[in-house]
Amino acid sequence: MAGLRERKKEQTRQRIVAVAWRMFTERGFDAVTVNEIAEAAEVAKATLFAYFPTKESLALHGVGDDDLAGIVARRPAGQTFLTALRAHHRAFATGQLSAAGQLPEADLDALLARVRVIRNSPTLQNAANGLLYQQREALAQVLTDEYGPTAAALMAAQIAASLLTLQETYFQRLLDGASAEDAGRALAQDVELAFDLLEHGLDHMEGR
Repeated sequence: MAGLRERKKEQTRQRIVAVAWRMFTERGFDAVTVNEIAEAAEVAKATLFAYFPTKESLALHGVGDDDLAGIVARRPAGQTFLTALRAHHRAFATGQLSAAGQLPEADLDALLARVRVIRNSPTLQNAANGLLYQQREALAQVLTDEYGPTAAALMAAQIAASLLTLQETYFQRLLDGASAEDAGRALAQDVELAFDLLEHGLDHMEGR
């Protein structure tokens, strides 16, 4: 019974997210109310808030979920934290490239619509930045014992900024009309460049 309850809860969660994003795409984030989402999803407002405490958390469901701190904390003994993070993002980029040929056009259109909604809403931009800040702070905390608080904060900030740039560049290529396959291939190359720069600094670019 517990498994059935969990499946029903997840189905409700996904229905709320799907309904909300259909409305956000049609009218924009700020024009849609929580009451309207709850009514369209056929749930009580209290039920919606039980899943998502704010409208922003509903819209940003899945954003900032990359557990950078966990990746670093769980890395094998002897592996540097940058190697662990590079391996994780290399695998992600490879997965994006592998899936590009099988990505239905409707799914790509939905993804890009979501990116446009977030970009067009200062409220969502601020909320997304807050999630990324929490992610960066958690990474800095994990690095503090090894490097001290100041160095850990600086390294976490550089890593977070690099990863955000990778994400923004990837989505901008898609918005500019690049195919999912071409954008995925470019992302894989950008991941290697980003971590080369993080590991070796601007000296890595000398002679290029």
